[in-house]
Order: sequence, then C-alpha cells, then structure tokens
Amino acid sequence: MEVRFWGVRGSVAVSGEQVAWVGGNTSCLEVSDGDHRLILDAGTGIRGLGDSLMAAGRPVKAALFFSHLHWDHVQGFPFFAPAYVPGTELVLHGPGQGGDVKLHRVLSKQMRPPSFPVTLEAMRSTMTYAVAQARQPISYGPFTVTPFDLPHPNGCMGYRVDAGGRSFVYATDVELSVDRLTPEIVQAMEGCDALCLDAQYTPDEYHGRKGVAKKGWGHSTMMDAAQIAQAVGAKKLYLFHHDPAHNDDTVRAMAEEARALFPRVEPAREGGRVAFG
Repeated sequence: MEVRFWGVRGSVAVSGEQVAWVGGNTSCLEVSDGDHRLILDAGTGIRGLGDSLMAAGRPVKAALFFSHLHWDHVQGFPFFAPAYVPGTELVLHGPGQGGDVKLHRVLSKQMRPPSFPVTLEAMRSTMTYAVAQARQPISYGPFTVTPFDLPHPNGCMGYRVDAGGRSFVYATDVELSVDRLTPEIVQAMEGCDALCLDAQYTPDEYHGRKGVAKKGWGHSTMMDAAQIAQAVGAKKLYLFHHDPAHNDDTVRAMAEEARALFPRVEPAREGGRVAFG
C-alpha cells in the first residue's frame, strides 16, 4: 500500500511561491496497491491525479470515497480527465445514509449552467454510486475501508484503510480534541501506521487570540492533532487541510511546535508519499 497526496489545502486553492513547498490544491489523496486504487476526496488536487493516470495509458479503475460534500472536496471532479473516457470504471461513495443520491445531486449541480459549461452527462465513464455508512466496512481489491463519523458542520466521514497488515486513517475536516474523542473515533484511529488529520489552525487562531475566533468552524489545531495521535497510538501523524492563509514557513513552524507533543509529525505535502513496508 502507498498513499500519495495530490491536494492538502483546505477551504480554497491557493498558488504562489509562498506555498510551493506544501502545495496549494484542495483535498485529494490516492491510495494504491498494485493496480488497485482508492481516491479520497475530489478537491482540485484530483485534476493532477487524473492527468497522471491518463499519461499511464491504461484503463482507469478506482473507488472514490468522499468525506463530505463541501465545495473544496468536490470542486475538482469536473476536471478529472479519466471520467470522460469510455472504459474508465469508477465507484463513487457518498457519505452517510442516502449518500449515493446526495453525491450524484451535488456533482451534477456543480456542472450545470451557469456554473459550468459541460454537464455531468458528458462524462462517458461507467460511474456507479454507492453509500459509505459509518462502521460498515467496504472491501475493494486488497483494501478494507471502514467509514466513521466525524464532528463537522453538515457532517463528515473519516476513513480507515487496511491492506496487507498496514493501516492508514484519513480524518479531514474535524473539530476534535482529546477530551472529545468518542469510542468510535478511537477505535477507527487506534494503532494506525499513519494518521492524516485536520490541523488547519494554530491555538491562537482557534481561540481568537489572533484574529477572529475559529471555534465552531469545524477544524482542529495542530496541537490537538498531536495529542490525538499520541492518545490513539498512531505511529506517524500527517498534518492536513492547511489553511489557505498559511504559507510554507507557517506550516513548517506548526509542525515543529506539534513535535513537542508527538515527535513523529510531518506536514502533508502535495506530491508527498507514504509508503508501507
């Protein structure tokens, strides 16, 4: 199993030399094992993933898992080139009860005039819509994907991916601290080899000591993420969903500060890989 980050930014994509090290695309991860592939979220990072898959020249088959349907997690899907190609096979999992219907509606709506010139029906791939329900494992190739609920405005789904005796947890868009861990979340994260966790804010930003308070906005701090990783026994932590206002120096400084609580911390970076032995 290998994880590759194609988009690590939260809220809105950004560009410029000040974010070149971390990257500016919104959420998208690729989890691969041989020819089997999972895609986690379809932010703007999915465009680069799609171009890479097209360049490989082989038919694309993948299962997509959406954490939730906020814009920064779906807005890249219209630019996912393999979806327009006959022979591509995609299974798209919408989060929660009725998630298949809701996902189709959201993807279709963002591709209607006047917002977009090409409709969802222009995609000639075979797309099957399915539901990702909390605590209901889904098998796909060598992967077992276990969804779990996360606290976020309008809801969010985290995913634990197990394959070959290794585990990866994707938990974006969650406002969480150690004292608010639920048994379900602990079970999903416990002992994972790598934990990718929302760490959008600094404590000063979250509590309003620097600018408008972000409490209740649905995101965590890097210090909360470090404490959570320690509490659940994660082997490594990747700080994720970087604030669009944070440049590379800020993200590096946040990771360094988090290492005081949990030494094995890295910022998730566009193009970065997580390899499992």
